[in-house]
Amino acid sequence: MIHFIGAGPGAPDLITLRGAELLKQADVVIYAGSLVNPALLDMTKEGCSIYNSAKMTLEEVLEVMVTAEAKGLDTVRLHTGDPCIYGAIREQMDQLDQLGLPYDDTPGVSSFCGAAAALRAEYTLPGVSQSVIISRMAGRTPVPERERIADLARHGASMVLFLSAGMLADLQAELLKGAYTADTPAALVYKATWPEQKTVRCTLGTLAQAGADNGISKTALVLVGDFLDTDYERSKLYDPAFTTEFREGRP
Repeated sequence: MIHFIGAGPGAPDLITLRGAELLKQADVVIYAGSLVNPALLDMTKEGCSIYNSAKMTLEEVLEVMVTAEAKGLDTVRLHTGDPCIYGAIREQMDQLDQLGLPYDDTPGVSSFCGAAAALRAEYTLPGVSQSVIISRMAGRTPVPERERIADLARHGASMVLFLSAGMLADLQAELLKGAYTADTPAALVYKATWPEQKTVRCTLGTLAQAGADNGISKTALVLVGDFLDTDYERSKLYDPAFTTEFREGRP
């Protein structure tokens, strides 16, 4: 069996219990070496074969999987965060389907959750934003035309930008073409949940400068939106006057 596993955002103890157990039992591990915390490899058993996919192509990754499966071995494909976000897992799964090889998928804690925790923030605040947009700037890899940052920014929703910390000046300019203003709160979270985690709060108008001042140009998430401010409405869920399935509201 081949197990796709989300390693979590960085801290080794933020992998799920299921993911950790599968990792301990694996005969072969292929891990995303550019982002997965290598401390997680300490969970592997003696004799486990370990491959760093940062140095491999899709074809080379599949070759390892096919070889292991032919020998009756268990393989773990260890991706950063949750592999459903920028994990490039679909192309691997489609190839495994064509080859008739069995696999499953264990979710993980995404770094966008780790970033919110680092900032003690909530993306969905009553009266502020009830939507979260997860995207990235177009770079060497393009994005669909309809998903340009300027277009997404028109919503003014809570936004999390992956893979964009190296283009902060351009990102800032694109975001300002939408509903945000130069005073809209923003933040940079470098290596969320890792020991070297760094958080920088700023405004959208000072985003690029904040990155330069703090030496942040990669491995960081960019968060933008009024959810980072202090003003919001109290939730109805815990309002004593609000009736729910479980309690009667009272004046």
